[in-house]
Amino acid sequence: MSKIKDLIKKEGEEFGRLLRSIPATVVTLFVVSVISMNLLANKTLVQLDWIALDGGILISWLSFMCMDMITKHFGPKASNSISLLAAAINLLTCVIFFVASAIPSSADDYTAFDSIFGGTWFILLGSTVAFLVSALINNGLNFLIGKAFKRSPDGKLAYAMRSYVSTFIGQFLDNFIFSLIVFVLFAPIFWDGFCWTPLQCATCALTGAVAELIMEVLFSPIGYRIVKRWQAENVGKEYLEHLNKQI
Repeated sequence: MSKIKDLIKKEGEEFGRLLRSIPATVVTLFVVSVISMNLLANKTLVQLDWIALDGGILISWLSFMCMDMITKHFGPKASNSISLLAAAINLLTCVIFFVASAIPSSADDYTAFDSIFGGTWFILLGSTVAFLVSALINNGLNFLIGKAFKRSPDGKLAYAMRSYVSTFIGQFLDNFIFSLIVFVLFAPIFWDGFCWTPLQCATCALTGAVAELIMEVLFSPIGYRIVKRWQAENVGKEYLEHLNKQI
């Protein structure tokens, strides 16, 4: 029991050190992007037989760009920790939104407000599970691909490859897992038999991942320049020195 307490204390201290080290703007943008994705997903932008895109695509690139930046500079464990923090804050926000939507008001007709902010529990479940799984895989792949570039691990090509490959696979898994949970598992039960086939889930996940990869290609140079600045200014020295001592 004491070992478990010591481990929890150690991890808590390390997480606190990480939060002091990562620039607050990046953490803020990451958390806001995760919450925004959850809200924007309520609107479908494109729905064809072979592709379905919701409003989340407008902001999902920011979430993956932040994860790529954090993984590159602070490591995959740091990025996983911030991803868990973002998911927890998103869940808390959804609870607050649900409470607000459930409180009756005679001031006006808030039906549209309540339907959007009230949410659906299995959509929240699907999005949370999909985000966490895709984040863990994205961060791990990003780190491993970076290790393959031994000659120039901090160069543009290395950053581009680790970002593009990990983002494409991560986004595909995010879309696919979400679709399976929502449209294959729960939709037939709660939406009068409406459902997708696994093939439809895979097709839409693939085309959606391609669209989101294009967004990543457009915006990843911004992330690269920011990471290079972090390296030049020795950002996160406290956390990075702590990691080096553990090796």
